[in-house]
Amino acid sequence: MLTKEEVIKLLNPVKDPFLHKTLEETNGIKDVTIKEEKKHVSVKLAIGKTNTAEQMQLQQQVVGILKKNGATTVGLRFEQLPEDVIRKYQPAAEKEKEASLLGGNTNTKFLAIASGKGGVGKSTVTVNLAIALQRLGKKVGVIDADIYGFSIPDMMGIDHRPQVRGQKIIPVERFGVKVISMGFFVEDNSPIIWRGPMLGKMLTSFFKEVEWGELDYLLLDLPPGTGDIAMDVHEMLPSCKEIIVTTPHPSAAFVAARAGQMAMKTEHEILGVVENMSYFESKKTGEKEYVFGHGGGQKLAEVLRTKVLGQLRLEQPYEEEDEFAPSVYQTDHPNGQEYHRIASKVVAAMDD
Repeated sequence: MLTKEEVIKLLNPVKDPFLHKTLEETNGIKDVTIKEEKKHVSVKLAIGKTNTAEQMQLQQQVVGILKKNGATTVGLRFEQLPEDVIRKYQPAAEKEKEASLLGGNTNTKFLAIASGKGGVGKSTVTVNLAIALQRLGKKVGVIDADIYGFSIPDMMGIDHRPQVRGQKIIPVERFGVKVISMGFFVEDNSPIIWRGPMLGKMLTSFFKEVEWGELDYLLLDLPPGTGDIAMDVHEMLPSCKEIIVTTPHPSAAFVAARAGQMAMKTEHEILGVVENMSYFESKKTGEKEYVFGHGGGQKLAEVLRTKVLGQLRLEQPYEEEDEFAPSVYQTDHPNGQEYHRIASKVVAAMDD
C-alpha cells in the first residue's frame, strides 16, 4: 500500500492547470491521509482556481496516478491557493497561455482596438496604428475580429487571399503588416450568421492556425460593443491591453464607456482613448470646425481614468494613382503624423 511520502512524491510533478507550476512549487499538496485496510487515499489539493472544467481534468489525472500505483479508492478535496501564491505565478502562467496561441512566441504584445458603437472609425484606427507601428520598425500583425463588419482588407487595398502551406494559413502582407480577416473566407460579401461558440472557435483558429512568425505586436480589431468576441479576447488574452475609439460627440463617448468599463472589470489595462473625426480644418481659412461636437474623448478618458492618445481630423488620405489603399494615411499627411505620435506613445507604454 502507498505511504504518505510516496503519494507526495507521485503528485509533486503534477502541474496546477492554471498556474502551470508543479504542486511541489506551489506547495499545493495540503493533506494526505492513508487508510491501509481499505487501500484508500485521501488528498487535499490547493490550486489557482476551483470549481472549473480544468479542476475536473486534474482530478481524473490524480486519481489515475494513485490507482495505478496501488490505491483502490481515492478521495479528493480542493481549495484555492493563497492570493500571494497566485500573484507570484499568474503573470508567467498568462504569458505561457498566450504564447501557446502563437506557437510559443512569448515576445508578442497584444493590443485590442475597441469601441462602444459602430461607425466611429475603429477599423481605420486599427489599420493606421498598425502601419504606424511598422513604420517605427516593429513587426506587426492584425486580426480583423469584427466578424460581422470585417472591412480591413478593403481599407488596406488587399485584393488577394491567404495561401495555405501544409496545415498553416499564411497571412496576407500589405505595407509590411500581416493581416488575417473573416473577409478572406467569405464569398461575395455574404452575411455571417454564427452563434457564440462558433465565433470563439474562429478566433482560436486565427491564432493557432495562422503562421504569424515573429511579431512584436498583434492588433485585434474588435466588434463594437461588449459581445461574445470581446469576452473571448478577455478570456484568451489576459495581458492584452486596449485602446478605446470614440468620436467627440458626448453620446458616442457615453456608449464607448461601456467597452472601457468591460476592459476594466476584466483587468485589461486601457492604454488610452483615440478621438476620431475630432474636427474639420478648412484649407481656405485654417479654422477648425467641430462637426461632431467637442470634448467627448477627454470626458471618456476621465471616466476611464486614462488619457487621450491622439485626436484625428476629419480628412481623407491623399489620393495616389499607383497605390490603392482608401483608408491608409501617408506619412506626411496630418493624420499620418498624428498616428506616428500615437504609435510612439503605444510603444512607450507597452514596452514599459
